[in-house]
This record gives sequence, C-alpha cells and structure tokens, in this order.
Amino acid sequence: MTPLNDDEIKRVLVVMAHPDDCDFGAGGTIAQWSAKGIQVSYCIITNGDQGGEESGIPLEQMAQVRQKEQRDAGAAVGVSEITYLNYRDGWLMPSIELRKEIVKAIRIAKPDRMLVQSPERNWERIFASHPDHLAAGETAIQAVYPDARNPYAFTDLREAGFEPWRVREVWMTGSPTPNHFVDITDTFGKKMAALHAHVSQTAHNKELEKMVREWGERNAQAQGLAEGRVAEVFKVISTD
Repeated sequence: MTPLNDDEIKRVLVVMAHPDDCDFGAGGTIAQWSAKGIQVSYCIITNGDQGGEESGIPLEQMAQVRQKEQRDAGAAVGVSEITYLNYRDGWLMPSIELRKEIVKAIRIAKPDRMLVQSPERNWERIFASHPDHLAAGETAIQAVYPDARNPYAFTDLREAGFEPWRVREVWMTGSPTPNHFVDITDTFGKKMAALHAHVSQTAHNKELEKMVREWGERNAQAQGLAEGRVAEVFKVISTD
C-alpha cells in the first residue's frame, strides 16, 4: 500500500483511546506533518484516569492532569486542536454512541487522512493491544466507513449542520501487519519532548528515551534503514 503524498493532505484527525497514545505511537510522524503545514487535530476518547499509578496523583485529579499533559505534548509536535470525549478509562467498548461522537468529530475536522489504533490484537506487542486501544480502533474505523460519509447515518448530525465527509486514507498504529514506515530520526527529539510532557505517565521511567529509541531503531532496521536511524510503523488503508 502506497500512502497518499503528504502534499495531497490538508488535514489529519488523530483518534486515540488515551492521552499519550498519539505520542507513543506516532509523535515523530505527527511532528513531521505539522512542520509541513498539515493541520493535525486530536480526538482523545477516554479521560485517562486509570493511568499514572506511579505518580501519586489522586484519582479525582487524574483526568484534569492528563488533559493538560496532552495539551503540552501536543504543543511539542505542533498540535493545538484537541477534543476530549471523556469516556471512562479502562471501560471502553465499541458502541453506537461512541461511533456517533467520532462521526461528528470527523465531520467537524474534515480530515483527508486519519490516524487511529489497530483493532487487531498484536500478540508480539501485547502492550499495544490494550482493550481500550482495540475498542477505539474498531469504533473509529466503523465511523470512517460507512457512517461519516453516509448522509442517511445519524441524520440528526446532518440536521445540526455536520455534513457527511469521506476520509481518503487511514493509518493505524500497533498493527501486527504494518505496511508503511516513516523515518523519524530528525523529529525524534520532538517525540521525546511530547512523551516527557506526560509527566504522570513517564517521569518514573528513567530509561524512557533509551526504551523508545530502541523501539524505533528496531523498526528502522526491519525496514533496511541505516544503523542509528529511528522509524515509526503503520498499517495504511485506502478508504477513498
């Protein structure tokens, strides 16, 4: 699968389960898109309040903390437009209600490309297949096709002014069968700045940069890139 050229892409909508999923999965790639002038916006589904057991932050404060951290992380990679749906962390399931909210987000953002999580479990990287990730990915792809483009789906949205929109392409993180990579060596620093902004999730990990770099170097080596290069990998699907 050959993705669309970035010069054909004006807008990207990123739909992820938790604050920090954007940055772990695709922070370097998102930074490149932003630098090219592509308008990137985020839709974060859960409030993330089950994360951060190492932080000491009280549960009742966690959602607010994580939203601020995501705003700070977004700034590091050039993203300021962030919507939070505030579903309960750890309880996410595909539902018609969630699908409708993602359809609305698509019709507002009008993206040419979407970045979502894979709905397929990755047995080689079980941490990429958190149940919330699988549910977010499945619901997002249902929203892309058929509902976001279908004038007869969620007619109340259209009556409220949210017109149908056809997404041309979907990129997935965490897929067990990636078919595309992006060399992020030059934007790895921005990816790490975004990850360090998620203080409640990452401050306890003194080996964070080493860990993330090793992931990226393994991706790069698998794609035949030179030693020391860093890459992110995706499953790209045409939905045009």
